[in-house]
Parts: sequence; C-alpha cells; structure tokens
Amino acid sequence: MKQNKVVVLDFGSQYTKLILRRIRELHIYSEIVPVNTPVEKIREIGPAAIILSGGPRSVYEEGAYRVDPELFRLNIPVLGICYGMQLMAHLLGGGVTASDDREYGRATAKFQTDSPLFQGIVRESVAWMSHGDKVETVPPGFRAIATTDTTPVAAMENTAQQLYAVQFHPEVTHTEAGREILKNFLLRIARIQPDWQMKSFVDVEIERIRETVGDGTVICGLSGGVDSSVAAALIHRAIGDQLQCIFVDHGLLRKNEKDLVVETFGRQFQFNLKAVDASETFLSRLEEVSNPEEKRKIIGRTFIEIFEDEARKFENARFLAQGTLYPDVIESAAHGGASVTIKSHHNVGGLPEHMKLKLLEPLRELFKDEVRELGRLLGLPEEIVGRHPFPGPGLAVRIPGALDREKIAILQEADDIFIEMLQNAGLYNDIAQAFAVLIPVKTVGVMGDFRTYEYVAALRAVKSEDFMTADWYPMPHSLLADISARIVNEVKGINRVVYDITSKPPGTVEWE
Repeated sequence: MKQNKVVVLDFGSQYTKLILRRIRELHIYSEIVPVNTPVEKIREIGPAAIILSGGPRSVYEEGAYRVDPELFRLNIPVLGICYGMQLMAHLLGGGVTASDDREYGRATAKFQTDSPLFQGIVRESVAWMSHGDKVETVPPGFRAIATTDTTPVAAMENTAQQLYAVQFHPEVTHTEAGREILKNFLLRIARIQPDWQMKSFVDVEIERIRETVGDGTVICGLSGGVDSSVAAALIHRAIGDQLQCIFVDHGLLRKNEKDLVVETFGRQFQFNLKAVDASETFLSRLEEVSNPEEKRKIIGRTFIEIFEDEARKFENARFLAQGTLYPDVIESAAHGGASVTIKSHHNVGGLPEHMKLKLLEPLRELFKDEVRELGRLLGLPEEIVGRHPFPGPGLAVRIPGALDREKIAILQEADDIFIEMLQNAGLYNDIAQAFAVLIPVKTVGVMGDFRTYEYVAALRAVKSEDFMTADWYPMPHSLLADISARIVNEVKGINRVVYDITSKPPGTVEWE
C-alpha cells in the first residue's frame, strides 16, 4: 500500500539534505534510502514517490552507483535530479555524453509549460546547474521539456510511466521555480496529501517512547541547547518522572546558562534535574593547554567520566536519551556507500559500552527547523527554542590558546552584550549563529587620560542554511559601533573590538 512518504536515493550530492528539507516544507514526510536498497524492499516501503538525487560521478565511471531498472516499472512516480536524470536516461536507453562545456552555476532555462512538471511556472527563468555529463538523446517514450543555451535536454518526461527528470537542482534557492517544480511533482503528479504535521508526529512519538521505555528510567544529558532541550521535553511529555536529566556545568558556558536551565526545566517544567558543578575539575585539567584538539579531547573525556559517575547512581536506568537529528544521521552514515561520512555525532561525547544503556533518539527523523517547531508545540520558551548553536566544548573553542577563569568571565560578558543587542535590534532571528571570541592578544588603548593594555574581542555572525557553507552577516555599521562601545565601556579587560568577515569556506564558523 502506498504511503504519504517520499524516499530519496542519495548518489552523493552535496544538496541531498536540501531535497529532504524542501519536501518537508511542503508538509510531506521524506527519508533517505540507501542506493543499494533492493527494488523489492522499496516496493514493501510503498512510497508515494521516489527522487533520485544528484551526485559527483559520471554514469560511465567505474564503480558509479546504479539502481535496478525495475525501479522505473514500479508504477510509482520518479523524479531524477542531475545525476539521477543521467542515470535514468542511461538505464532506459537514452544517450548520455560528456559535455565539452561543464555547466555550473546559474543558467537560463526555457520550459515546456504544457508539462505537468512545469504547470503554472513562467516559461523562462533561472535554474542552478552543476554537471559535466549531459543527456544528448532521450530514452524511448520520453520527450525533452526544458533547454538551456548549452544543454538541449535540461529536463525530460515520460508521462505514461510517470517518469520525470531535470538536469538542474530544483532544491536550491537559486532555481527560481524550484519550489513550484517540486510541488508539482509531489502534489499534482504523485498526488500526495500534505499531511506531515508536527502534532501528529508528537502523538505517534509519545506512544512509541512509552512502548519502548516501559517502566525503565531514561537518563538525558541536558545541555540547555535546542536539541537536548526538545528531546527532554518530548520524553517528559511521554513518561514524566521516569526521565532523569543531568546538567553538567563545565565552567565554559554562556553567562547565566546554568540558571536558565535550572529555572526552565527544574522549576518551571518540574523535570527531575540534577545540576552538577564540575567546573573546577574541567578547568584544572585544561590549565595551560593551548592546542584546540587537545582541549576538545580533555573536555570530552572529562564529560564522559562525570556523566558516567552520575548516571550510575540511578539503579533502574535503562536508556540514554540523545538529541540526535536527521542531518546527524545522514552525516554519520554512508548511505549504501554513496555519501561520504562527514563526521560522527555523539551528543554526549560517546559513552562507554559498559554502561549498557540503550539509545533513545526521538528527534532522529527531524531537521533543526522542525525541532524548533516541535519545541514551541511542547511549550518551551523562545529563549530556549530559538537559541543559536553552541559548541559542546563551550567557550573553550572561542578563546584560542590557554584558558583561565579571568578570560572566561571576560568573554561571557562580551558575548552577553553582543547577543542582547542583536535581540534588541530585532536581528537575532535573521542570523544563523552569532558569538564573541576573546583573542588572547593585548593591544594599547586610551580610556580617559589613561593608557590601557587589554584584550581584543572579535564578533562573529553568519548566515547559513545548513552550516556546510556560511556567509558573514552584513551587520549595520551603526549597530556595530554601538556594540563596540558597550563592550569596551562595560567589560573590564577588553579595549578593542573587531568584526570577522570571513565566509565558510575558506574559514570555519567557530574559530577553533
């Protein structure tokens, strides 16, 4: 039986996550299926539509990823994107050739608007290309439905078999009609009902948590960040006092972070919450350590040690809750060998196997924006739900070089002023991440009639959709001047403020 879900076969495209996001934005559930999934398994899943992602390879390359041609005979609508289009053409008898002119970036596409895929869109608009090979001749039963100046077959269709393909990327914002094209495919062609609603997710997930946990106790490392906070709130809604949250203060938190977490979850929401002040332990072990990787390792090992000690005190503990999100799942696992493993995610640092706790990850099907929506639905305050990301090692990676309590206190004050002024100016929610960095270099300044010799604060604010790339935020100069004045005047230890205008790449969002 067909379900109201879309499966995406990932051939290694950098945009695969964006495909899923765009589908979810249309209130349709979607998930990645490994490229080596047998056709029979896909038939059992019974999706309402299938999308073949782009990918970096040529269909003629040795080891290039394939699908069983039977996939196109399941009577399920299929949309091929970029490599997905080339593979569809190649497997069904069309001609794919290496292009003399690699097409990358914006291109003007001309659409056949009598196609159901392009219904309601303008005949000519910008599309985002990223390909070397191209379809030269369409397979039997297909027709070309879009062109660019260098690509005679920029899209093709076989309406009888419900097979469609585009050489460009409709999932990226640079493709002007991209959202409408995906909407046409999913709602008009595949006739999917857009019923993916967060309320229904909550009801289903609460029941699943109750069945999974039974009468056991769930331990949750609550950091105060969006992911762990929403995971804890959802689990608490399901099992109440069977949830035991542990908040570890490593002394490297934002200003008043501990108070916010204790007040919100301990007092307001009545969670079982144990706050552990381990700042002395962390800071003593970090003394005179300047290498950023060594700092991360020390913090990770120490967190595991303290968390393990605390978790052991709960005799009926059977589960460990983590705020793992769907992008974490994608990045941590190579789907059928197509996606490169970008990084491994362990939300509580990778706890030892001898703890014998089963993982409970109620958010693993969700994206960040969906998690924020869920948090609001569960009644979490906006100051928790709308927070910018904060690194696990905390301010340790925002103070290059060796740490001490004085530097941490100085940075906490500067960062607090920066965030407060962004919020007052109404810009906080327009920025993906903003923070201050304490540069461990002193410069000469003048305050009144006195010479100063104090640290430099760097301000960082970026725009990003997925944090794989990021652009610096064009902060209004008048606001920068006001922020600088407040930091220099109010934070003892800083006499100079600079603004970081480095994009990612070549830089990273964090400084360490």
